[in-house]
Amino acid sequence: MGARTRVAVALALAVGLLGGCGGTPVTGRPRGVGDIDAGTAAGIPVNNNGPSGPRRGAPDATLPVENADGGTMDKLAVNALSDIYDYWSERMPADFDGQQFAPIKRLASYDSKGAAIKLCGQSTADLVNAFYCNADDSVAWDRGVLLPMLNKQFGPMSVVAVLAHEMGHAVQFRLGAKSNITQNTPTIIKEQQADCYAGGFFRWVAEGKAKHFDINTGTGLNHVLATMFFIRDPAGLSASKQGAHGLAFDRVFAFQAGFSEGPTRCARMNQDEINSRVAEKERTEAEMETSHNGDVQFDSKKVQDLLKTSLDEALSQTNNQKPPTISYTGATCPQGKSTPPVSFCQADNTIAIDAKTMEKIATPPKKGQEPGVDGAGIGDFAAFAEIASRYSLAIQKSVGAPLDGDKTGLRTACLTGAWAKFTDLSGNATESKLRLAVGDLDEAVAELLQDTSLIAADVNGKQVPSGFARVESFRIGFYEGDKGCATQFS
Repeated sequence: MGARTRVAVALALAVGLLGGCGGTPVTGRPRGVGDIDAGTAAGIPVNNNGPSGPRRGAPDATLPVENADGGTMDKLAVNALSDIYDYWSERMPADFDGQQFAPIKRLASYDSKGAAIKLCGQSTADLVNAFYCNADDSVAWDRGVLLPMLNKQFGPMSVVAVLAHEMGHAVQFRLGAKSNITQNTPTIIKEQQADCYAGGFFRWVAEGKAKHFDINTGTGLNHVLATMFFIRDPAGLSASKQGAHGLAFDRVFAFQAGFSEGPTRCARMNQDEINSRVAEKERTEAEMETSHNGDVQFDSKKVQDLLKTSLDEALSQTNNQKPPTISYTGATCPQGKSTPPVSFCQADNTIAIDAKTMEKIATPPKKGQEPGVDGAGIGDFAAFAEIASRYSLAIQKSVGAPLDGDKTGLRTACLTGAWAKFTDLSGNATESKLRLAVGDLDEAVAELLQDTSLIAADVNGKQVPSGFARVESFRIGFYEGDKGCATQFS
């Protein structure tokens, strides 16, 4: 990661510079174009009350599909593919020198628990998947297990997202060199591009251009982004490994890049560009052991002390201000507004925490559970980031920055991201430090997309309306630290 510079300084400067900067766009690491707006998703206003899902009254599309049963899942898939065809018939010639889009030669449906068929040289028995096969130019999906599971957990637009991703693979092979693709291209490049191409399609849907689907840019788009958490790689799998698809933090970035900037942005993704930003690096056994190979026990006194030390070090050079105290005896402030399960109590400079509720958030979901849904937890970093966000409000107060409003919520998410980078760079494999563990950034994504998350909320608990903007702000802090936070959120 280069020199182990202290992000403590970066985190302090991020707020110290807030008073005097203008609205200059952030330069550096690529992301969505334009200023981040708390009320929009890359410029499209957030409307949680807008329709999201299959468009009412739209007639079902007809496409030739092998082995289809004509049921609900197949109709959903065909309608999705029909709209994706329309999208690429428009965008491919417009964005890639007039090249025309050729429909897929073979579409196939199957039930992974039913009678097996052969697709792409393999049996579909127990093949819970959706995929594009370049060998015969086919797109296939499991209507029996995968599509119903996605539909149940995230809604029908998650099914559309998965098929848009698979169609992204078909597009990149059609484009070839125009999309930096050959038969020998590493998997991670193909997967990041496919996520990105899916994001471009969803912007088209959000703009109301699709015949069969609508998506609102609030909860609807949030659920699509959450799908990336569900289909991410296992924590610890390096992006450099053959077959790697990317962690949720990286997959969401790719989707957002496509949504913000369109297909030409996706085609520019290559190994150098991805290496410059993919966060999850392969770690040594010693580093994995030090990071506890995942989640730690939230209610451990040692862990809580390490968290306090980490936050205090990040604040250590902010105008010599006294760091706030942290209390785990409840989230109620004696004076002023409380925002349970974590509150920044301004009157006594205290971070007040409801330990039991936070411990639930810190508990990883069980197999088959969706993070943060129906009482399921998310993981330790989700809880730590909630606390860090309230801690960052103390930093902001110490330099006279406003503590209410959407700009504060974005700045808070950004500073929390900068603190996350501090934990990544802090110490070495032999020191007892709170360090970013594999999979922690995915937990941040999952928590940021929760309707009750405080990571991108002001001192009164008012959350930034756009989940898209919340994630993007956190990412700026993680990658760009003081410059990103200060320039973007002055």
